[in-house]
Amino acid sequence: MTRLTGGVGRLLRQDHIRLGVLSVVVGVAAAFAAILFREGIELFQSLFLGFRGEWVASFAAAQPWWRIMLAPAAGGVLIGLLIQYAMPGGSAKGVPDVIEASALRGGRIGVRGGLGSAVLCALSLGSGASVGREGPAVHLGATIASWLSRRIGLGRSSVRVLLGCGVASAVSASFNAPMAGAFFALEVVIGHYGLQAFAPIVVASVLGAIVSRMHFGDFPAFTVPGVVEVSVFEYPAFILLGLCSAAVAILFVRSVDWAEWATTRIAVPRFVRTGAAGLAIGLIALLVPEVLGVGYEATDLAIQAQYGFWMLVLLLVAKMAATAIALGGGFPGGVFSPALFLGAMLGGAFGIVAEMPFPQHAAGAGAYTLIGMASVAAGVLGAPISTVLMLFEMTGDYQVTIAAMVAVAVSSLVTRQALGHSFFTWQLAKRGLTIKGGHEVGILQEIKVRTLLRTDQETVGPDDDIVELRAHLLKAPQAELFVVEDRKLLGILTLADLGSAAFDLETKKGPTAREAMRADPPFLSAEDDLEAAVKLFAQIEEGLLPVVEDRRTKRLIGCLHERDAMRAYNKALIRLRAEEHGEKVAD
Repeated sequence: MTRLTGGVGRLLRQDHIRLGVLSVVVGVAAAFAAILFREGIELFQSLFLGFRGEWVASFAAAQPWWRIMLAPAAGGVLIGLLIQYAMPGGSAKGVPDVIEASALRGGRIGVRGGLGSAVLCALSLGSGASVGREGPAVHLGATIASWLSRRIGLGRSSVRVLLGCGVASAVSASFNAPMAGAFFALEVVIGHYGLQAFAPIVVASVLGAIVSRMHFGDFPAFTVPGVVEVSVFEYPAFILLGLCSAAVAILFVRSVDWAEWATTRIAVPRFVRTGAAGLAIGLIALLVPEVLGVGYEATDLAIQAQYGFWMLVLLLVAKMAATAIALGGGFPGGVFSPALFLGAMLGGAFGIVAEMPFPQHAAGAGAYTLIGMASVAAGVLGAPISTVLMLFEMTGDYQVTIAAMVAVAVSSLVTRQALGHSFFTWQLAKRGLTIKGGHEVGILQEIKVRTLLRTDQETVGPDDDIVELRAHLLKAPQAELFVVEDRKLLGILTLADLGSAAFDLETKKGPTAREAMRADPPFLSAEDDLEAAVKLFAQIEEGLLPVVEDRRTKRLIGCLHERDAMRAYNKALIRLRAEEHGEKVAD
């Protein structure tokens, strides 16, 4: 028995085996969390709107007008108060925070903030705010994965993989689409398709779908039409639909930004701002109740071609306005559902026009609706592969999927060229963060200058004369001296700073160290990271930097050679690439 236990222990210490086991745990846990989140939405929905279920517009018609108008406002006031007084950092979290954690913070997500955000988003959707539920579910799944990673003490690369497992399971459970869940995690959160990440994420995504099907049944997220014939002559129309989808995606992202800018310019307490935003949503819902919540009822009806052209246009405009007001006004929530809604309305309206010339040869408004959903969502989310896969999993129709690939490619390209960002990276950019090369940056930030410094520097006092300076320069690495007084860094001095006096050995006249030195030189502190060191070396001409204990005292403790920094940088990148592909690297 002891031998068997020891063998199991050794097996679990292997990274790929341990990740495989943990991916099962996270996949199941994240799926159950997504289910609980949806149940929480319905609980709040029954309290605020007086009914349960996703067919919000139909049920809302049976409620008194004042309830529909005031429910989002009441929810907004409560959300504003909770965010202001109970949430860490004074804000709810979402997919951008998961991307930031994966790229820049080693996968660390606060449990209190993650659980609090899930409650706030359930409250937001339950009170009728026009936001999505998939983003909050993604953050909740990632929170579970991050917590488990910290409890076990996983390394940075393994934490990121487990984070992707939580994300994949949450998306898969939300849409009953395991392929889309896996590729959304790889495409948006992880940022690569290495085998080390691919296998565990696929396992978690499949488990997310299985758990969801056990609870909700094996049904697609939307009711889709049967297999349709797509004519080759329609592909120019699909390209045009891709361009229109890009325009809607760009307008949607901009409208949220404009609404946020406008609301933050009003000097009122947060709960007043969110309450006013909720009241505006309620007023829109009195005329167009389809904007309430995730809007899946209207999306489903659009796929079934139940709306006329002008109704589709009205729903498109109303939903965009309601979602911009909700997100800009401070309601927490996602953008996946709104993007699908907008795409459905655009695609349906476009399909009605496109089939007018030759209705007998057109794929039908329902097919255009599905293609519009994929192409708008791809532009907003920056996830073209996962949105195409989600469409294929919903329809099982190769012809529609290939047509969607064309529209998605056009939409993604135009949106990225126009904005330079997806909605998620746009949010990060507004915080002053960029994830371009973020995974590499995260690795560099973990390596501290203290671990790389040497003590072979040559130091001189501020009153040392030219003879002493020459003697020290002969021994100094990189021909660079550090001028110190009572161990405090005052400046640096090189041959170029001494000028001709450095080479005139016949004279003892020349400047002292204080006279020749460059005061307030660039330096590093012991707690600076390798990223800061590499950036500083790129800005200066010297190959050596002084390292101080802290920036306040400037007490010199050593030096950092540029070659050591570059060697550590190269080793870190090699290790990162190896970890992504499940390879071992010799130290």
